[in-house]
Amino acid sequence: MHSDLRRRREALENAWSRWVPGRPSGPGPGAGAGTALRPEVADSWQRSLPTVDPGRTFAPVAEGGAPDPRWARSPLHDPVGRLAADLRSIAEDAGFVAAVTDESGTILWTCGGRVMQRQAERVNFAPGGRWDESAMGTNALSLALRTGRPSTVFSAEHLVSALHGWVCYGAPIRRPDGRILGVLDLSTTWDRSHPLALSTVRALASAVEAGLPPEHPAPAGGLRLRCLGRAAASRAGLPLRLPPRRLEILTLLALEPDGFTADRLHTALYGDRPVSAATVKAELSHLRRALGGAVAARRYRLTEPVDCDAVAVLRALGRGDTAGALRHWTGPLLPQSEAPGIVEHRVCLEVAVRSAVLAAADPGPALRYGELAPYDAEVHEHALCVLPSADARRAIALGRLHAARRD
Repeated sequence: MHSDLRRRREALENAWSRWVPGRPSGPGPGAGAGTALRPEVADSWQRSLPTVDPGRTFAPVAEGGAPDPRWARSPLHDPVGRLAADLRSIAEDAGFVAAVTDESGTILWTCGGRVMQRQAERVNFAPGGRWDESAMGTNALSLALRTGRPSTVFSAEHLVSALHGWVCYGAPIRRPDGRILGVLDLSTTWDRSHPLALSTVRALASAVEAGLPPEHPAPAGGLRLRCLGRAAASRAGLPLRLPPRRLEILTLLALEPDGFTADRLHTALYGDRPVSAATVKAELSHLRRALGGAVAARRYRLTEPVDCDAVAVLRALGRGDTAGALRHWTGPLLPQSEAPGIVEHRVCLEVAVRSAVLAAADPGPALRYGELAPYDAEVHEHALCVLPSADARRAIALGRLHAARRD
């Protein structure tokens, strides 16, 4: 493995030495740096070079100096504090330094073993250091902030040469509404690069997100819909006793916020069955009354926000957060429904979730999904493939696999 890493590092050093120092006269890193350089890294180099000297030796200090007051006020302070012991254990045992930034890329908190912390402090990978793209060029923190996706930057993929001895893994931390609050990063020396490190940092960022306090109290008319596995709806904290057809309509409106024409909603509910348009209008009228008028009349759509578990799954998958999606996934979408629109969304959701589970390097999603899909042998096999050999959870996955094959 080390020989592969060494060859990769040499190829990246060649790309860096060819393109970065010669930027005034050369065609730039995006114009032929070779297959060693990933497109997102080349793009980041081009954005960074006008403001960042590749020869700088440490990160600049953010305006305002020490970040202690900002860290104390940050919404990340308490959820990171609850995970601090786990973060320290991971960082010290695996030889990493962990860092949390704010939304601007300024480091607010770090932890790690003494050796790695000393190395990190030499480049100001420490509280108060600025690691956004305009300050320190291409690195995992700046890429995660820029793209909104978990990112790895290895050795000479870093624009700044002082970081070529490092490998960094960063994952954005998001508010419930999707806005980025900061980045959680794990960094170590290039020779300790490991394919599971990115899934680890992604899972840790998801754990921080799960511990975030609510930004605002639920509105008085708050609408809540649970349509995965079992169906339930409530408004202003009070249950809504909706019959199956109205739950189907509410689910469709939640999943498609742009709404439906009358004809399209009729097709989504009944397909080719000979059901009158008046029947659909009557169901909508009853639903509108139950929701206090929160269904638009001309184009059918919800006029107030809805907290929907199926929508939360799709949002998490959209930002590459498989673990976050599995926290909301409790089973198929309205499993008793035969409405064509519901069936279509059900299949799309199941394929998307299962595909994400099978692509995840972290065993957590496969183990969670395996609880709800005990007969899915491929998922249990995947869990066994990604679980470390000494992990006690292998017994769970192995038992499920034997049961699935027996049936």
